[in-house]
Order: sequence, then C-alpha cells, then structure tokens
Amino acid sequence: MSTEQTSAANSFSYTLTRTLDAPAATVWQAWTTTDQYAQWAYAAAGSVEMDVRPGGAWKATMLTPDGGQFPLTGSYLEVAENRRLVIGMDVPGKPEPAVMTLELDGQDDHHTRIVLSQTCDTAEERDMAEQGSTMLLDSLSAFLAEKAKG
Repeated sequence: MSTEQTSAANSFSYTLTRTLDAPAATVWQAWTTTDQYAQWAYAAAGSVEMDVRPGGAWKATMLTPDGGQFPLTGSYLEVAENRRLVIGMDVPGKPEPAVMTLELDGQDDHHTRIVLSQTCDTAEERDMAEQGSTMLLDSLSAFLAEKAKG
C-alpha cells in the first residue's frame, strides 16, 4: 500500500491517494455493501443503510474513539460501479450537502488506486474531514488485508 496526501494551503480542499492491495471490484464492494462497510467504517452495529444509486439515500451512526456517536445522512450523487462514487453528506444548518468524491482505478488484478477528495467551507472543516477520511482509508486498508488472508 502506498499513500499520498495533499491539502492546498489557500483552499479548503484535500485529496488523499492510496494504492490498495485489492482489485477495484473488491474495494467497491467494501464501500457500497452495508455489511462490509459496517465492519470497517467505525459505524455502530445495525446503523448502516445504503441505497447505492444516483439519488439513493444512505445513513450511518459513526463511533468516535472516545465513545461518542454521531449520526450521518446523505445521498449518492453519482454512481459508476467499480470506478466513481460521489457522496453528498447532509450538514446541519447548511442548505447544500458536503460532497466527497471517491475514484477507483484498477492498476492490475490485485491493486487499486483510490483517490478521495472533498472541498469544505473552512480550514477547520477541511482538517477534520481529512483526518476522518484518513482514518477511513487506514481502516479500509486493514479490512482488505484481513479479507485477502481469507
């Protein structure tokens, strides 16, 4: 697995790039299948619901390292199986969802380049979102490695 991380100093965007040790279809399933997502994405048991299609809704209650819980909701804005997922995340008090883009590029039968990007409204929001996304990618990498062991 390789990792690349960029944050633009003069904007509120970030991009995380990794090469995962799994084919694109396996990475896609981990991100879009309720039972798999719940295993690696710090979600409370039974809280994940996904309707993975453009306009379809999703929700999950995320668990923080200190034991806190916070519910997340949103919708899928763009779905291109095994290639691209654009996710809208509802933000209390904001009329428009926060948008996260996930792009998958199968490098070969055993490796996938994943690029996760998001633009936020403030540097603080960007830093928090980037930290959360880094944790998700770390956990996804560990989940895929364990799954590969069988």
